[in-house]
Amino acid sequence: MKNKFMTRAIQLSIDSVNTGGGPFGSVIVKDNQIISEGMNRVTSNNDPTAHGEIVAIRQACEILNTFNLSGTEIYTSCEPCPMCLSGIYWAHVDKIYYGNTRTDAAKIGFDDDFIYQEFNKDITSRKISMIQTMNDEASKAFDSWEKKPDKIKY
Repeated sequence: MKNKFMTRAIQLSIDSVNTGGGPFGSVIVKDNQIISEGMNRVTSNNDPTAHGEIVAIRQACEILNTFNLSGTEIYTSCEPCPMCLSGIYWAHVDKIYYGNTRTDAAKIGFDDDFIYQEFNKDITSRKISMIQTMNDEASKAFDSWEKKPDKIKY
């Protein structure tokens, strides 16, 4: 059964290449049924976050009417990049199956290793400057959230 889902993710990655996208595809499965599919749409949608996994997560959340995808698995044609891996964790997907590795992706020009390295650097040493400002004002939203009795935790 798992091969069927990975085969579909791989086919989506091939379809993506053939329709102007990057070579990445994903499916999300719940109860042994594909509930959503995604292929890379970065260049066709002019959206740097439109990776196959993120597209599939967005679609699954819409279909299931929830932000919590517990009880699902994702099959993706390549090991998720840092953004997609984070999205998978935030969505609470139970398991990740992947085909190509990030090393395989780097060999064809998709090298996300520098992002992984950025996470390990001190905030002051990162490629993109991060400057904290207006903390007192920004903390008001956090104070409101902390006191909100009917908040939906995620």
